[in-house]
Amino acid sequence: MEHHDDDDDCERMTPSRRAVLGAAGALFGWSFVPKFAHAAAGSRDPRFLLVVLRGALDGLSAVPPIGDPDYAGLREGIALAKDGPEAALPLDGFFYLHPAMPNLARLYREGRAAIVHATATGYRERSHFDGQDVLESGQSGPGSTEDGWLNRLIASLPAGEGISRKGVLGVGVVPPLVVRGRAPVLGWAPPRMARAGIDLTTRLADLYGQRDPGLAMALQQAIETEGLARRSGMAEPRGGGGPDTADGMRRIAEGVAGLVGADDGPRIAALAFEGWDTHANEGGAKGRLANLLGGLDGAFAALEQGLAPVWKDTVVMVATEFGRTAAVNGTVGTDHGTGTVAFLVGGAVKGGRMITDWPGLKPGQLYQSRDLAPTTDIRTVAKGVVADLFGLSGPVLAEKVFPGTGELRPMQGLVV
Repeated sequence: MEHHDDDDDCERMTPSRRAVLGAAGALFGWSFVPKFAHAAAGSRDPRFLLVVLRGALDGLSAVPPIGDPDYAGLREGIALAKDGPEAALPLDGFFYLHPAMPNLARLYREGRAAIVHATATGYRERSHFDGQDVLESGQSGPGSTEDGWLNRLIASLPAGEGISRKGVLGVGVVPPLVVRGRAPVLGWAPPRMARAGIDLTTRLADLYGQRDPGLAMALQQAIETEGLARRSGMAEPRGGGGPDTADGMRRIAEGVAGLVGADDGPRIAALAFEGWDTHANEGGAKGRLANLLGGLDGAFAALEQGLAPVWKDTVVMVATEFGRTAAVNGTVGTDHGTGTVAFLVGGAVKGGRMITDWPGLKPGQLYQSRDLAPTTDIRTVAKGVVADLFGLSGPVLAEKVFPGTGELRPMQGLVV
C-alpha cells in the first residue's frame, strides 16, 4: 500500500539524514516515542490490537454460511460441509468456522470471540491499494489523508502519563498507514527482517548527539525500544517464515504480545499478515487458504498465551480491505469482492456471538450480482470497541478518529 511521510520533519529531511534514520529504523521499525509511562490508571488496563489481513480475506470460506441454501452452489470445488472427516466447526447452526481454526472455535465457545459477517468499509471498488488505504485511514475514500485512525485515536486520548503517552506500536520495517500521524509511534521489526545492530545505532546516536538533536533523540528511542524487546525476550531470531506463513504469523504475534503485555509497553498496536489474495487454487478444507487461516489461528493462540496477565482487558480486532466473489472462478479461486468477515478476540470481548444482518446469497441479493452484500460498516465495529475500551465519546470518534461519520453510530455491547 502507499507509504506516506510521517510528519513535516520527514519532508524536510536531507538525503543523508534520511539514510541515517533509515539505518536506525531498520533496527526497530521507525520508532520515535517518548519514554514509557506507568500502567494506565483505573480498574481496566486495556490493550487493543488491530490485525490487518492484506489481500482480501474470503469471508465465505473463513466463516461459511452452510445453512444458506445458495451457499454450496456458489462454492463448487471449495464448499465446506458440516459433516464428514473435514467438517467445518459449528458456531450457531447456520454459520460454521473453517476447520483450520480450532483455537478461534474454542474462544467463541468460551465467550471470548465474536464474528461480524457481511461487513466492509465504505469503499466499493476493488483495488487492494485503495481498499487498504480506506481501511487504515478510516476515511470514506482513498488518498484523503496521510495519517491513520489508530494514530488519531491516540491523539484523541487525554494527554499525560496514560495510554496516549505510550504511543501506538506498528509492526514492520515500513510503518502501516493506520499508525502514522503526529501522535507518538513505536516501531518494531521482527528478528530476521532487515535491521541495524544496536552497536551501530549507539554509535550513530553518539555521532549526531551534538549536530542533530532531533535525529539523536530518534536514535536513542530506537535503542530504548530494542531494550524493551530484549527484556521481553523478542530480540533474537526464532525461526523462519514471513508474515504470509504460519510460522511467521506466530512469531510476529509472540513479539507483539511481549511488547504490548509489558508493564512499560504500549497499549495499542497494529500488525499485518500478508498473502490473502486467493485468485487461484484457494482450496477448501485444505489448501492455500486453509494454511493461512491456520496461521491466523496460531497467532490467536500466541496472543492469548503471551498476553495472559492482561488478556481480560484485551481486544484483538481482525479486518481486511474487502471480501471476495461469492462464486468460484475458473482457476478454483475467488476474485476481488466486497462483503467479508471481521473477528473480535480477547478476554474483554463479549463473545460467543455471530453479529450480522445476513443479506442472503441469491443472485438478486448479491452486491452487483457477484459479491456478498455488506450490511455492517466496519467503522461502527471499531468505534464500538474503542469507545468502550478507552472511554471515547461518539462525537470524538465521528469528528476526529473517523472524520465525517456522524451517521455511523458505535456498535454497542462488544466489550464486557
